[in-house]
Amino acid sequence: MKLQKVAVVSKVGSKDSEQAAKDVAKKLLAKKSTVFTIAPIQVEGARKVETLEELKQEKLDLVITLGGDGTTLRVFRSLDNEVPILTINVGGNRGILAEITIDEIDDAINQILKDKFFLDKRIRVVASCGGKEFPPALNEIYISRTNLTKTAEIEIKFQNDTVKQKMDGVIVATPSGSTGHSFSLGGPILHESLDVLIITPVAPVYRLESIVVPDEKIEIFCSHDCNIVMDAQVIKTAGYEESVTIKKYKKTANFVRLKKRGLRQMSKLGF
Repeated sequence: MKLQKVAVVSKVGSKDSEQAAKDVAKKLLAKKSTVFTIAPIQVEGARKVETLEELKQEKLDLVITLGGDGTTLRVFRSLDNEVPILTINVGGNRGILAEITIDEIDDAINQILKDKFFLDKRIRVVASCGGKEFPPALNEIYISRTNLTKTAEIEIKFQNDTVKQKMDGVIVATPSGSTGHSFSLGGPILHESLDVLIITPVAPVYRLESIVVPDEKIEIFCSHDCNIVMDAQVIKTAGYEESVTIKKYKKTANFVRLKKRGLRQMSKLGF
């Protein structure tokens, strides 16, 4: 891979991550790369931009994230194209999505320059409501009732099937998100390479297990106003009985991987 244009993104508010981002930017500048940093990160010779969205106009070869999983999710959502991302755990809690630590950055850059890597392509999901499409999510989309004093009746349609029951909400997760909120509610762990989705009910009145379905359109109707939460970071709303459509996003999330592993996320969780 030619590292002609590279963006370096740090965890918001983390001094350790910001310093690591500066160090990585300097290493890339020494390789004659054009480097973009996000405010407040500023490095002599690099181009500072105010927001991630500004980088959508650039044809980047690589994005390097330094932080935890939240930083990675934010970058994938903001840069909704298929630019490859190298994830480095700096200040993250578990770094489930991370590929390396900061101590491995020199070797990682050299391997990438020698094309000794592969792309781990993951499906994403996107929600739409009222004719408007929301930002894509790598892990999950959570539909939850806004009125916490009343249990909502939620209707879920996929293919030719319909599930309708009173519950607090429903999670539609990708295989990448199977080890997150869906798993904590009893959902299965799926291999990250699968092209399927998991529908996990949240506090159903009558016990209802998670359902693994093809990565096709899912429609959700809620008897009350509801929130649409993308990767636990962005919240939109839908009105009473307004249809929320969730489907596979047209572009994959591409991770730069340096080593072959089995179930990556399971190993990070200690299994």
